Amino acid sequence: MEQYDILVIGGGSGGLAVAERAAGHGARVVVFDPKPLGGTCVNEGCVPKKLTWYAAHHMSHARHAHEFGVDVEINGLRYADLAQRRRAFLHMLNDYWSGYLERLGVEYVAERAELVDARTVSAGGKDYRGERVVVATGGEPIVPRMPGHELGATSDDFFQWEDLPQSIAIIGAGYIGLEMAGMLRSFGVDVTVIAMEDRVLEMFDPMVSHVLERHMEEQGITRHLGATVSALSGTPGAVTVHAGEGQSFGPFERVLWAVGRRPKTRDIGLEAAGVEIHPNHTIPVDEWQETNVPGVFALGDIVGKGPLTPVAIAAGRRLADRWFAPERNPVPVDYGQIPTVTFTHPPTGGVGMTEPQAVQRFGDSVRVYETEYGGLARAFAKGDIAPVAMKLICAGDDERVVGIHMVGDGVDEMLQGFAVAVRMGATKRDFDLTIPIHPTSAEELVTLKVPRPGQAEPVANAA
Repeated sequence: MEQYDILVIGGGSGGLAVAERAAGHGARVVVFDPKPLGGTCVNEGCVPKKLTWYAAHHMSHARHAHEFGVDVEINGLRYADLAQRRRAFLHMLNDYWSGYLERLGVEYVAERAELVDARTVSAGGKDYRGERVVVATGGEPIVPRMPGHELGATSDDFFQWEDLPQSIAIIGAGYIGLEMAGMLRSFGVDVTVIAMEDRVLEMFDPMVSHVLERHMEEQGITRHLGATVSALSGTPGAVTVHAGEGQSFGPFERVLWAVGRRPKTRDIGLEAAGVEIHPNHTIPVDEWQETNVPGVFALGDIVGKGPLTPVAIAAGRRLADRWFAPERNPVPVDYGQIPTVTFTHPPTGGVGMTEPQAVQRFGDSVRVYETEYGGLARAFAKGDIAPVAMKLICAGDDERVVGIHMVGDGVDEMLQGFAVAVRMGATKRDFDLTIPIHPTSAEELVTLKVPRPGQAEPVANAA
């Protein structure tokens, strides 16, 4: 039986990160994954999503070009062309990772792997033994088991479509559902969002939810919130969505499930190795990603904390440095300081605490600075235009910034720098003393003046 320093189950962002960094330090590593390398991010998530978002973004801006006197004629979307280009780009990334691992000396086994014990993995009829095992198998879309569930597709399926429907119902108002809703609506699809939540993006700051919903209203996206879906009926191409209290919506040409993702921790031998698994299928780990079994580690979506590509990458790299380059003084991932962006239309961004979270922790010392404005990008638009909105949440006598939340074009790019400031413990005075860049949207965050007390349940559009 061959011996390795690390056995990595999963060739997604986290698994590749730990393999790459460990191999760079001279470790002998093997990666197991039956699917193309890159995981969800490369194949069904971040990358194809952002490529599609750019197409929708260009269409949206083209529609508003006339406001500045620019004559633009939109003849439609060659979606099959977009799908083909996107697929070719993803294949290029798969090939890159295969070649890169080979150059690093990392062995890649394109087989399903299963733990035999805490040091042994079986794949393709062969056993592999390692000093450490890293489980990074990622997640998969949830499809609720209910009558007619097979009539709905998932976000994974979305990226296999060669054409677009005339109408679609998206079940779920989290970030995946709303990203899909914004892109499809920009492409001209008749979009309806149906969700059991009382507000969109309910895990985000309430301001983000309220302002984004105003944008959805302006774009013509129909919402049915507080509706618990109980069944789908009909036939492909004419699907009706049924909810509680006798409600029904549709028919729709297609239905998309966007009710969340679950960790892929079943049937990979975790029980055989004695690894603890929570009832929600996540794996509990300590601050250095170690499970209850010494030498077995888990990272990425399967640990149930910060299911985002950069989080998995950071965890993987820091883990490898801790093992093979302790002189770099690696630190564990701080899951409380993760900047997050949703590529809705327009994007939303946030870092740190929401307003209710800050009030729960810091009480009456919370002060909130916020603004809503039209922005020069829509200065010549007519009618009721949904705003750009920003919120700064401060706590304590020194008004340390503990949360930033934004909705509007460009916030996805501007948040990164402000996330550094929050990480470093910047105060409101630090923001005030920073010279603004004018005219930009980002300057709003360093020119906010009048605070209000924090509220446990802020009212909608309190600015």
